[in-house]
Amino acid sequence: MTTMPPHKIVFTGPPGVGKTTAIAMLSDIPPVVTDVPNTDPALRKEHTTVGLDFGQVDLADGQCVRLFGTPGQLRFEFMWQIIATDALGLVILIDNSRPDPLDDLATCLDAYQHLLPTMNCAVGIGRIPDCPQPSVDRFSELLAARGLVFPVLPVDVRRREDVLALVDTVLIQAEMRA
Repeated sequence: MTTMPPHKIVFTGPPGVGKTTAIAMLSDIPPVVTDVPNTDPALRKEHTTVGLDFGQVDLADGQCVRLFGTPGQLRFEFMWQIIATDALGLVILIDNSRPDPLDDLATCLDAYQHLLPTMNCAVGIGRIPDCPQPSVDRFSELLAARGLVFPVLPVDVRRREDVLALVDTVLIQAEMRA
């Protein structure tokens, strides 16, 4: 019996969108986090990731997926590239309650522009029930304006099924490209 090598999927997005929460919700092992007390009052959160998050999920078909989370603050952008090296796919998380979620997505697209043409990717938009604008369609339009077509899904990162749907979406894209 041959074992498939584990897949690597990276969760990225601005601070406070739920990357750490998403990985913890899905991981079959206790997640590794590099959270420290937050000193930036603009983030409005107690702790923030300064290195990376790591978890792992074993899927029913025997696939192992390693989950990596990037720090959200722009000053750690250099880590985004390091963490994304050799990734099978990217999950971009956006919080619709932030001041400019479309700009948040644009920032992520800019940061990963060299990878996106060949990267499997899904975009998860959180807090849509509380903040329905911009709509999921607006995010898709932003992607299309850049020549990108990725699934955009409403998500609640506190729900395992929602996070798993993002991972499954990336894996399906990878299968289609293979």
